Amino acid sequence: MRPRSTVFAVLTTTITIGLAACGQQVATQQPARDQGLSVTTVVPPADPAASWAGAYCGAVTHLVRALAELPNVDPSTPQQASRTSSDLLSSVVAGLDRSLAGLNALGAPPVPSADGGREDVIGQFADIREQAENARERIDAVRGDAAATKQALGEAKATLDRIDGLDYLKGLKGVPALAAAEQRAPACRQLDQPPR
Repeated sequence: MRPRSTVFAVLTTTITIGLAACGQQVATQQPARDQGLSVTTVVPPADPAASWAGAYCGAVTHLVRALAELPNVDPSTPQQASRTSSDLLSSVVAGLDRSLAGLNALGAPPVPSADGGREDVIGQFADIREQAENARERIDAVRGDAAATKQALGEAKATLDRIDGLDYLKGLKGVPALAAAEQRAPACRQLDQPPR
């Protein structure tokens, strides 16, 4: 029996979100008049919460970008469906890996007792990453067996359904100070816009 291509097509189009640039500190030059010399200084961020929120959104962008660029699934034969679904799941895992690395490197926010949201998102991403990798391995293991391939593709669909239901900004929205900082971070405003 041929797997349904419409499920994957709908998922790949509904999870496309506007991409955001990684929020980074900007070095500025301020002339210092000390015996006629000019000195370059790095100005600390005036808004550490917004800088942190921007970096958070920059980390999440890796997954968003991977989802926006998912390869197509070719359902023409069970072998093609397996191969292309495996490629799709590999892309999802790679995007999750990059986002997890960014979120882990980010550290706690500059707001007291506000790290629970980031840790929750890390946990969700790690769990979905494991599910996606397991589904990919199962698809690769049963390639050539039409019935087993159909079941493995169902596992892949369940993984994509979980990703489609994620709230990428959950790590910010649960804390009023970070929710306000999100509005001041351009990378987050771009991520929060609905797809067009």
